[in-house]
Amino acid sequence: MAKNNSAKYAFFYVLSLVALVFMSVSVGIIFFQIINKEFIDLINEYSGNYSDEAMKFAISSIIISAPIYYFTSKQIYKSLRQGKLDEEAGVRKWFTYLILLVSVIVMIIWLITTINGFLSGELTTKAILKAIVALLISGITFSFYLYDIKREHIKGKKDKIIQIYFYGSIIIVLGAFIFSLFVVESPAETRNRKLDDRIINNFYEIAAGVNNYYQMNNKLPINIEELNEDSTYLRDDDFINPITKEAYEYKVVDEDEYELCTTFRYSNLEEEKDEYDYYADKMWLHDAGYQCLKQKVEDIDIMNKPMLIR
Repeated sequence: MAKNNSAKYAFFYVLSLVALVFMSVSVGIIFFQIINKEFIDLINEYSGNYSDEAMKFAISSIIISAPIYYFTSKQIYKSLRQGKLDEEAGVRKWFTYLILLVSVIVMIIWLITTINGFLSGELTTKAILKAIVALLISGITFSFYLYDIKREHIKGKKDKIIQIYFYGSIIIVLGAFIFSLFVVESPAETRNRKLDDRIINNFYEIAAGVNNYYQMNNKLPINIEELNEDSTYLRDDDFINPITKEAYEYKVVDEDEYELCTTFRYSNLEEEKDEYDYYADKMWLHDAGYQCLKQKVEDIDIMNKPMLIR
């Protein structure tokens, strides 16, 4: 039986390398986003903010990449221990050094990004914590594969250091994954927010129509039917809650004030407190359930409408 099946083990090494990159970068993203959430920076208003989307990508990546990495790694080290893969095999040496190179490149990129953030005015504590995270993840990866390639007389032996690295890394990855679940927005919350965003988009369209009507007639429309008849661009669907299929309620409050009422699935009141969230829409703050949102015609600025579908 041939000891070295180069094609087979090349496949395992390449697959483990790709999975390792996704897994280690995702763990780094999770820790970076936790740091961004805990240390709000007034200077880096946009780039240094916590990103729920980045956290969701990291979680998704770990779910897929971690099992692939640990499965392929187990096959490689099991074959080495059983003598099916020779410790002097070229495929082992070439791909192990390639993994070492990639880990160094990733570390360099992370450190350059972190230092650049610091030089751009990012909080010192924030920059230091990110640098520590980058060094730890890259350092663990580099030291593991450096130790692995220097090992001799592997056949028939269980290496305790390899096992410590292996199970230690599982604890780190699993810990980051579990911790991220307590930070990231849940799928149900995300769905409810996006459904409510569709309602808010309709409210913007109706508000623009009310504003145009007021400018043309120097008064508010009496009811929503009058607004619908007068508007040339509003559609019938714009006046219907896309989830409940009920018509929005329109109430005239004063000469230049009115309310739009409907049922919401999600509360966005926390966005009022987050003065650093550029994407937060603070014009239509609402609680969950049936809500009436008051507006004044002169307050409507449709040109500055933020992007709601995130």
